Amino acid sequence: MPHCELHYSNDLDIDVDAILADVEAIILAHDAGSGETKGRAYPAPHFRHTNFKASLSLLPKPHRDAQFVAALQRGIVTAIKAHLPRPCWMSIDIAFSGPGYHTELLE
Repeated sequence: MPHCELHYSNDLDIDVDAILADVEAIILAHDAGSGETKGRAYPAPHFRHTNFKASLSLLPKPHRDAQFVAALQRGIVTAIKAHLPRPCWMSIDIAFSGPGYHTELLE
C-alpha cells in the first residue's frame, strides 16, 4: 500500500488530483500488486522559492530492488515534470517503510 505526499509552494497552479492519479498509475504499472496509493497534498502558504516535493513510501519487498526504484523514479519524474510550470524546483523521494510501520483498513 504505497503512500504519496505532495508538498509544494502555493504559488503553483497545479492539478494535484491529476498528479496523484498519475503517480498511482505509474506505481501500478511497475508493480501491479502494490494496491491503491494513498495520496495527500499540502500546499505551503509560506515558502522561499517556488518548489514541489513528492515523497513516496512503499513497503519493502524482494522485487523492489535498485532497478525497480530507478525505473519507478524515471516514470514518476517524467510524469510530474509534465504537470509543473517553470521555473520550479522539483524533488522526488522514494523510500521504504521500516519494521515499525503498520497499516490496516478500518471498516
